[in-house]
Amino acid sequence: MRILIVNPNTTEEATTLMLDAGRAAASPGVAVEAVTALRGVPYIVSRAEAQIGGAIALEMLAEAEGACDAAILAAFGDPGLFGARELFNFPVIGISEAAMLTACMLGGRFVIVTFASALRGWYRDCVAMHRLEGRCAGVVALDRSFGSLEEAREANWTALVALANTAIAERDADVAILAGAPLSGLAARARDVIRVPVIDPIVAAVKQAEALVALRTVKASQGSFQRPAPKASTGLSATLAAYLEHKR
Repeated sequence: MRILIVNPNTTEEATTLMLDAGRAAASPGVAVEAVTALRGVPYIVSRAEAQIGGAIALEMLAEAEGACDAAILAAFGDPGLFGARELFNFPVIGISEAAMLTACMLGGRFVIVTFASALRGWYRDCVAMHRLEGRCAGVVALDRSFGSLEEAREANWTALVALANTAIAERDADVAILAGAPLSGLAARARDVIRVPVIDPIVAAVKQAEALVALRTVKASQGSFQRPAPKASTGLSATLAAYLEHKR
């Protein structure tokens, strides 16, 4: 089985963090690879940037045909996820949806914990997009802007743990999700200091990708996620344009 992690941000270091976490979680015999966007923004932090990243993600996924059995859209907020499910024949898993659905299997309500306050609005929109507002105890973030990956992971670690534990107690949450690529791989460390189950979105996405491939799911031929009718386009990447025209 081949799983491809698609990072629609341009930061290679973030891709490496997610790839390491994904490979550590993968079952024997499952190959996990990753690709990073060649254009766009270093790290998506707003709704506008998410729109840009979603379009780039569709181009990257179009290039992935034949290279994977399932793909993971590796930006919390799942930009472009529903469009990808319309277009492509292989399963596409969003890390936000995977994390939230996994959290729902472990408790009644989950809290999303992240490292920069600018992310809260977009992350709340993602919860609503997946119709999980009733299971979400809120999105909490450190009151600071995004800095380096090292700052987000290590310098802020003690503050993130304190934020998570405060939110869990005040909001009566049963599960915590560590959201954002810089926090990939930290859930194992958090289990010793955060008082509820902690979800790593990449790990959840890898395990759900394995499950969907094992279930041998097929592309919908009816319903709202069936492939759109063929349509010509102008100025898109050749591979994505071929998908839109049903030439692939």
